[in-house]
Amino acid sequence: MLLSMTGFGKAVAEVGNKKFTAEIKSLNSKQLDMAVRVPSAFRHLELDLRHEAGHILQRGKADMQLTVETLGSETANHLNVEAMKAYKRQFVEASVALGIPEPSDWYAVLLRFADSLKAENESAEATDEEVATLKRVAIEATHALMEYRRVEGRRLEEFFASRIGRIGELLSQIEPFEAERVEKIRLRLEEGLGKLPSVEIDKGRLEQEMIFYIEKLDVNEEKQRLTQHLSYFMETMESAQPGQGKKLGFIAQEMGREINTLGSKSNHAQMQRIVVMMKDELEQIKEQVLNVL
Repeated sequence: MLLSMTGFGKAVAEVGNKKFTAEIKSLNSKQLDMAVRVPSAFRHLELDLRHEAGHILQRGKADMQLTVETLGSETANHLNVEAMKAYKRQFVEASVALGIPEPSDWYAVLLRFADSLKAENESAEATDEEVATLKRVAIEATHALMEYRRVEGRRLEEFFASRIGRIGELLSQIEPFEAERVEKIRLRLEEGLGKLPSVEIDKGRLEQEMIFYIEKLDVNEEKQRLTQHLSYFMETMESAQPGQGKKLGFIAQEMGREINTLGSKSNHAQMQRIVVMMKDELEQIKEQVLNVL
């Protein structure tokens, strides 16, 4: 079972006249990199939430946003009437001093000043019920993100199975060209020797050297190892214990080494084309492995 590192989760709860919302999103990362933003009245919860959510997420770049809104007739901001009075008085004095008309729309002018709106006191101490509610929605949002990761993980499993199967098919297509390749190499060597000036050639020694040269181009070991890596990738992917991302990345690297060696030894146009197609499939695997937890 695979889990993706990409996901999004959200949870909402209401207590009294307040609405608590938690949103969390994550992207891939080599380690756990988590940011938690909370209202100032709940700042003391930041480290605990980071620890609890991080334990669930394990890995990835995560960003959690927690907000508290006031519902009903009460609002989070209030007009600062005293400040607006002071600003208006200064505008009237400036109008007289400069000989210019007063503004036609006082509200538009006065509300341009930041302190014309007075925020509700965020530093007020939160109640135990509010603290518990904020913690609850944070963990619920984290679990919702994990469910999203599971869904994405199933898609990755299908993708990898398809790509691994394709590489296996391409590998089987190499076999028909191997005997043909050996014979072509042998003929090419004999033709090259035939073009040399008349010299004495030890036929036995020549045969040994040709066998040695052709054995160096043998790809059976690479094919066997690549087949083993393909099977190991599937076994690792199907493991019940999540967190296989790094291991799958290492296996993909080993697959790449065998495919590269196949390419360097192929010495045959059709085999090289097949190797290029295997490399293309492997690059897609490597790209998506980065998203696996």
